[in-house]
Amino acid sequence: MPDSASDVFDIPADVLQRETARIFRGHGLLPNDADWVAEALVEADLRGIHSHGVTRVPIYTERLARGLFNPRPNVCVVRQGPSVVSVDGDNGMGAVVGRRAVAAAVDVVAETGCAAVGVRNSNHFGIAALYAEQLVAHGFIALVCSNAPPTMAPHGGRSALFGTNPLAFGVPAPGERQILADMATSIVARGKIILAQQRGEEIPLGWALDPDGRPTKDAATALNGVVLPFGGAKGSAIALLVDILAAVMTGAGFGTDLPDFYNDLDRPGNLGHFLLAIDPARFGERDRFLERLGRYINMIGDCPPAEGFERVQLPGEVEAGLRRKHLSSGVPLSQDILLGLRQAAGHADVSLEL
Repeated sequence: MPDSASDVFDIPADVLQRETARIFRGHGLLPNDADWVAEALVEADLRGIHSHGVTRVPIYTERLARGLFNPRPNVCVVRQGPSVVSVDGDNGMGAVVGRRAVAAAVDVVAETGCAAVGVRNSNHFGIAALYAEQLVAHGFIALVCSNAPPTMAPHGGRSALFGTNPLAFGVPAPGERQILADMATSIVARGKIILAQQRGEEIPLGWALDPDGRPTKDAATALNGVVLPFGGAKGSAIALLVDILAAVMTGAGFGTDLPDFYNDLDRPGNLGHFLLAIDPARFGERDRFLERLGRYINMIGDCPPAEGFERVQLPGEVEAGLRRKHLSSGVPLSQDILLGLRQAAGHADVSLEL
């Protein structure tokens, strides 16, 4: 075992996936649903997005234990038009509801060439890229976004109104390269500030404001204040668009109607998601699309790198490289995170093999 909470050691991804799924089965999820939730978390860790990885297991299981997640939801999928689908997640775990939304989109795109899927009554679904990637695997261009509880001030404000409202997109590309972007509309995902607090680390100025609206480097103070949108007014506008698409339009909660994920343990979440899937082959031959995209990718790759860069990379290449590395070497986890997993398992009388 590591000697201190700061020590890190590597867990094989398949072992971490299996044991995380066992925790969720112990908390009442059906086997397939437990696998999907575990996959969403482990995939984040594999890609180096540890703020959305298995560090979330303790709060997920606490909300399950308090009845704030429905472990066995009756997810309702209703076709509202030729290319439009509404999904009511019945307060299920976000990864479970997100999978059903992807499946609905795939069915509709196969028929019409385009699908817009709006989701309400869902919860935190992990990294948005996972759902975009699932759609890309079917050959579709994908846009996926979700709203979140208010932790970010709108541009020019000092109180929380927007969530960090992630937005992801993916495009099927020729060969081994991929185009897969996933970004919070804040300068940084709030989960990274939470990790900084857990590790006793400072955060850079410009990430957040304290409760009085002043820039701060103290992670704990930042968590009592607000994070800031990336790009000032531009990021704020995109966060607003995500709220409109994923929540205002779908019937999900938005703004200050949403409970704090970690501290408000009396109300369910009612988050919303929005998925858009397009079959590029409906605009011409698929091979022609891939050939044209391949030429464009080559142009990007041929762009001379700026100082400090070895080459120009496509969105998603860094994460794909980390995923390959961690599949080989294992997922790096601190003793604190492993302790959280064991405690969550113990609450469900599950003995972990970690």
